[in-house]
Amino acid sequence: MSYQVFARKYRPQTFDDLVGQEHVTRTLKNAVEQNRLAHAYLFVGPRGIGKTSTARILAKALNCIHGPTPTPCGVCDSCQEITAGNSLDVLEIDGASNNGVEQVRELRDNVRYAPAKGRFKIYIIDEVHMLTPQAFNALLKTLEEPPEHVKFIFATTEPQKVLPTILSRCQRFDLHRIPANLIAKHLQFIAGEEKVKLDPAAAHAIARGADGGLRDAESMLDQLVAFCGGTIAESDVLNVFGFTSEQAVAAFCEKILRADTSGALNVLNEQAAAGKEMMKLMNDLIAHLRDLLVYKVKPEALANEAAPELQSSLGTEAALLETDRLLELIEQFAAAEGRMKWAPNKKLHFEVAVIKAIQTLSQVTLSQVIENLSAMRAGSVPDTAPPSTPTRERDRLSTTKAVPEAPAPPAATKPAKVSTDFAAIWSQAVQLTYQRRPLIKTWIDLAHFLGTDGRNFLLGFAPDQKTVMESLSRPTNRSFLEGLLKELTGQHWTVKLSLVKELPSAPLPLEIPARDDIPVPIAKQPNEPAHSFKDDPLIKEALEIFKGEIKSVTS
Repeated sequence: MSYQVFARKYRPQTFDDLVGQEHVTRTLKNAVEQNRLAHAYLFVGPRGIGKTSTARILAKALNCIHGPTPTPCGVCDSCQEITAGNSLDVLEIDGASNNGVEQVRELRDNVRYAPAKGRFKIYIIDEVHMLTPQAFNALLKTLEEPPEHVKFIFATTEPQKVLPTILSRCQRFDLHRIPANLIAKHLQFIAGEEKVKLDPAAAHAIARGADGGLRDAESMLDQLVAFCGGTIAESDVLNVFGFTSEQAVAAFCEKILRADTSGALNVLNEQAAAGKEMMKLMNDLIAHLRDLLVYKVKPEALANEAAPELQSSLGTEAALLETDRLLELIEQFAAAEGRMKWAPNKKLHFEVAVIKAIQTLSQVTLSQVIENLSAMRAGSVPDTAPPSTPTRERDRLSTTKAVPEAPAPPAATKPAKVSTDFAAIWSQAVQLTYQRRPLIKTWIDLAHFLGTDGRNFLLGFAPDQKTVMESLSRPTNRSFLEGLLKELTGQHWTVKLSLVKELPSAPLPLEIPARDDIPVPIAKQPNEPAHSFKDDPLIKEALEIFKGEIKSVTS
């Protein structure tokens, strides 16, 4: 017997063999069991996900000697003939080469004849969107009221090209792209049947490159077996097909998010020197940013798509920027991808896009400025001083909120024990932040010092302060804090921020003296004239920061 490629050898033969299409198989099996059979079906979806295979399985379920049954036996004459493609009662027609009116008229004339052996006469028309409008119109009446022994099954990748009058006469089933984890699992099954050792990372790399198409993945595996023999590693997949590993893409993205321009460009140059296709790398980067966006919104949604080791890196990167910045990055790289398609020097456009993205991350938006000024003016920090405290001292404490000392972090993080010296260093860093970056004062006040872990400086936030944590995680703010710590300790530190489920209700305050450059508000006496808003210390500070002035407006 001649050699069969994997895509044909391991083609699904029953509904249970279909991978990743449970919503379709369950409906069809129930319809067969309950004898609720439509006269026309339309299977829609991208290439290589099982549209034609589903049509054949449905034909076997209807014409099996034990049927109609949701579990065709596969051994009777009818099932074997359908599998081999030579059944007289199941006619597979290529819509691309039989798209004229004459072919449809011939089909319409043959419909009235009874099936030769089976229970139904089944017409499977693949790529039905290739039929001309005239051919569609010639089929309308027959499709709407066919004889009881006739079933139509259509398959297409472009349903928008099918006439609405045809769509309304069919039961439509949309087959989905298959998740990468399911494709990788199926590839491992094939490798086991073929006595081939397939590395899990290699299987996932193939699945990711197949982009949801199982047939493409099986063809790639077939090619790799011919290239590598009995053992296939991830490096073989990357070299044969020019892919970039998920770890390399994640590292590339992290350098961009951390505003490491030189490091990001070095990675890009290394990939170009290794012969990687720039368009494929750009597509992988956008896909990684998309995964990061989904992870920030709903982490469990990536359970069947991303590898376990990649999900941990997504958690680290998710804390580096907020959602609106991430959306802006995706839009920028998508626009750059469109320019690269027609550019002779694709690497140049890629480098420009990387530099522009890093510059975007360091820019302060108008909404952030308004938000910070509103927080400064509103004074959202409550007065925590005891009632016996004098008015002047209580006002001072409410203006310079005490920074709480953090409790022991959860067992999952296991940071080092909080050192008194490091707590004092964090207190000094807070004071310097008040002086140098007053716009992030409100965010700093909500941070709890958790301790140190190696060269990591751990800060914790309450679960409801996720937005504050993301704001403080911006590359500019993180770099500022790390620079302060280096200035105070003489050593390099990496600031790590996390959400802590349980924080102390009454933390021990750190002694932070009041600032000397901001006047302390004093209670107004009964006959004292009202002060102008220009005397407000926050207004003065904002004017000083933004080099602004107040102009009077006359009517």
